[in-house]
Amino acid sequence: MADPDGKPQRAAGVPRWLPAVFRSLLVGGYPLVVYLGMTRWSPRTLALVLACALLPGLVLRLREARREDLWPVLRVPLSLLGLFAAAALSGEQRLFMALPVLVNLGLLANFAASLRGPVSLVERFARLQEPELPPGGPAYCRKVTVVWCGFFVANAAVSAALALWAPVAWWTLYTGLLAYLLIGVMFTVEYIVRKATFRRFGDALPDRLLRRLLRA
Repeated sequence: MADPDGKPQRAAGVPRWLPAVFRSLLVGGYPLVVYLGMTRWSPRTLALVLACALLPGLVLRLREARREDLWPVLRVPLSLLGLFAAAALSGEQRLFMALPVLVNLGLLANFAASLRGPVSLVERFARLQEPELPPGGPAYCRKVTVVWCGFFVANAAVSAALALWAPVAWWTLYTGLLAYLLIGVMFTVEYIVRKATFRRFGDALPDRLLRRLLRA
C-alpha cells in the first residue's frame, strides 16, 4: 500500500528491525534445523518446516515493498522454496545442505562484480562510515574485496565438500559455528591491518589499545 507520493506505507505496528531479525534467525538457525530435520524428520516435513520459517519475514518485506521492488524481494525466497520443494519431491536430504554453498557463491558474485567497476563493494561499505577515505583507501578496499572473494570461494568449497561426503553433524558444526568464527577472524585481522596501514584511530577501546601497541 502506497501514499499519494508513491512511497510504501509502513505497516502499522511492525518495527523496522523485525524483518532483519527474521532473516538473521533463519540464516543463523538453518544448520541446526537441517541437522534436526535430517536426523528426525522426513524430507517433506523438513521442507515444510523451513518454508514456514521463511514466510513471516517474506510477508513483512512484501508489505513494505514497492511494486518495482517485488522481484528483488521475491527472488531469493522463491529460489529457496524451489530448493526445499526439490528436496521434498526427490527425497534427497542433502539438497537442504546446499544453501550455504549458494549463499557464498552469491556473495562471491556480488563482490567480484564490483571489481569490474571503479568502486569496489568494500569501498562502498567503507564510505558509509567514512565518506572521505585516506590516500590509498580505495586501493586498499579493492585488495580487501579480492581477499573476501577468496574467502567465499574457500568457504563454498568446504561447505560443498561437507554436504556431499561428510556426516551431517560435521556440516552443521562448520556451517553453524566454525564458518562464523572464521568470518569473525577475517574482520578482526582486516581491522588490525587497516589500523596498522593508515594509523587513523578513534576513541573506542580497540582503537586506543591498537594505538599503544602499534606505537610500541
